[in-house]
Amino acid sequence: MVLSSSPRVLSLVAALTLALAACDSGPSRDAADLVLRGGKIVTVDEAMPEAQALAARDGRIVAIGSDAEIRDYIGDDTEVVELDGQLAIPGFIEGHGHYMGVGRSTLQLNLMEVANWDEVIAIVEAAVAEATPGEVITGRGWHQEKWDRRPEPNVAGLPFHASLSAVSPDNPVILTHASGHATYANAKAMELSGIDRTTADPDGGEIVRDASGNAIGAFRETASGLLGAARRGGTAPDARRVALLAQEEAFSKGITSFQDAGSGFGTVDLWKGMVDDGSLKIRLWVMIRAGNQSLSENLAAYRLVGYEDRLTVRAIKKSIDGALGSHGAWLLEPYDDLPTSTGLNTTSPENIRETARLAMEHGYQLNVHAIGDRGNRETLDIFEQAYAAQGDGDYRWRVEHAQHLHPDDIPRFGALGVIASMQGVHATSDGPWVEPKLGSQRTREGAYVWQKLMESGAVIMNGTDAPVEDVDPLASYYATVSRKMNNGGVFFADQRMSRLEALQSYTINAAYGAFEEDIKGSLTVGKLADITVLSQDVMTIDEDAIPSTEIVYTIVGGEVVYRGAGG
Repeated sequence: MVLSSSPRVLSLVAALTLALAACDSGPSRDAADLVLRGGKIVTVDEAMPEAQALAARDGRIVAIGSDAEIRDYIGDDTEVVELDGQLAIPGFIEGHGHYMGVGRSTLQLNLMEVANWDEVIAIVEAAVAEATPGEVITGRGWHQEKWDRRPEPNVAGLPFHASLSAVSPDNPVILTHASGHATYANAKAMELSGIDRTTADPDGGEIVRDASGNAIGAFRETASGLLGAARRGGTAPDARRVALLAQEEAFSKGITSFQDAGSGFGTVDLWKGMVDDGSLKIRLWVMIRAGNQSLSENLAAYRLVGYEDRLTVRAIKKSIDGALGSHGAWLLEPYDDLPTSTGLNTTSPENIRETARLAMEHGYQLNVHAIGDRGNRETLDIFEQAYAAQGDGDYRWRVEHAQHLHPDDIPRFGALGVIASMQGVHATSDGPWVEPKLGSQRTREGAYVWQKLMESGAVIMNGTDAPVEDVDPLASYYATVSRKMNNGGVFFADQRMSRLEALQSYTINAAYGAFEEDIKGSLTVGKLADITVLSQDVMTIDEDAIPSTEIVYTIVGGEVVYRGAGG
């Protein structure tokens, strides 16, 4: 075939040549480092709730829109992720967890799924067979309220140590309650710690005893600290290794940011060094846990905001009470199943008021662990007094957990602007035994009242309190939208969140709770390119299919840091 040499044909050839040359020259605008396309992107940004594609450069989102609109951002070196219809959302923010605890949990006995005390003993017996005499055996995750039968004998469902001590005569054994608010020890651990019938209960704690006054092996709240000598007999795992194990676990669950609920200044030093050497890629937002004297001496020097976009230290953590499961939550009225107790005040209000003063002085948020209705009321009183003394301001102080509230205190969250940092999965995990402890009225009126709090104007964040629960955000998301318990019942369905509300609680609300809503929490141009890709559309699939959803990609700052089986 011979092409005509007419001017019209030559013009068409020239135009085609110029078009091909333009294609060969690359994208018409600066190429992105990463492009996601061909999926459903839920942005959690009201300006553009959904999109198909996204482009990121230098760690930030530079464009979001349709596949056609993002095509021009693809260059020779752009990493292109084909979503193939899968769902991309803002990276999950763990709103309240214990980062190093997540890492350590991978190195000790996992007692989360045991059905009864006999299974605990069997697991410890197997560990003793592999250990050297004197080696400390640690574990975590037991919860007497979740066992299929009560051990005999027992005190309030807690077993006596004799059977445990029989299988571990030469090894100290220290087993932490799932909540972290109680500990079980064998005879060897108590011997090494100098604990006998004459040992007094510490302030804010209790050694559980039999009718004769002998310690049965269970230690509530601050009493767990009496076992320090036995703990020190073991070899602590390398802290850097623990931090990296926690990072690996978090990334595998789609978490891009982790709000750590209480670490010391030395741990901050470790993390800062890991940011400097590039090994810490997750974004950490840290609550400092220390005594008031140490806080006074160190707060000014340690305050960090957005250090290398990886580390922020701008909050303080205190605990005013314990956990409901261990009868440690501080209540206004006694427990229904333990009428002699209203729980434990683990840190005095006077102490926390001084912490509040230090927080105001140094520009820190104050975050107080409060679970019982008395603990929450006392905390709100402290916050209200501190706000009044300081004057108007955007403080965003937080109640960590806020699980059981008196109806009179629910509106105070919204009125004061106090953030309720809650954990959806706790409602369904604890649900079967909340009513026996609190009674029907207290449970109905004030237990995990998400909708009531939101109606008050309060912001609710989500999380898992890992390693109390698995750090998996999808499990907590499912619990938040379903309130479905393991026994098949639904825990007060009227307090469920919608799917969008639940997603907001894990993204933009959690960012707001850290003063970070301008840089994360939604997929918006200019924000950090922190993205989680899911195997299923959790916004529309059948509710009971949500737990089967898998993490396909975890992306931090435009870098794919985890690829699941489908990635």
